[in-house]
Amino acid sequence: METISYPGSVTLLALLLYFLTMMNVGRNRGKHSIEAPATTGNIDFECAYRAQMNTLEHMVFFLPSMWLFAYTVSAEWACWLGLIWVAGRIQFVIGYITEPKKRAPGLIIGMIAQGTLFIGAAIAIGKLFLG
Repeated sequence: METISYPGSVTLLALLLYFLTMMNVGRNRGKHSIEAPATTGNIDFECAYRAQMNTLEHMVFFLPSMWLFAYTVSAEWACWLGLIWVAGRIQFVIGYITEPKKRAPGLIIGMIAQGTLFIGAAIAIGKLFLG
């Protein structure tokens, strides 16, 4: 059970971050009278929406990579790299909703973390095939 608690806690943090970005989109939709299914009409809404959707897009890659890394390499290291990803995503979201050009540092931090998780898992799984 200890092994699963590390990546499990990061998964919960990532889901909480995503939930908060969803709530922010809903708040901006109401604040700026953007009727569903529209996704344009106000720059603040569009930035909140893109921050949410980009986070979702990255979660599809991040979460399986983190869990595969945890299973094949190290649950503790997966947790640390996952926390770096969450921190990068927080920086990305804040940057995007305040000034879209400020999103790059958080994006880079997250990409490095998720890339490390993916490559580490791929190498470990490759070694399993080679025996």
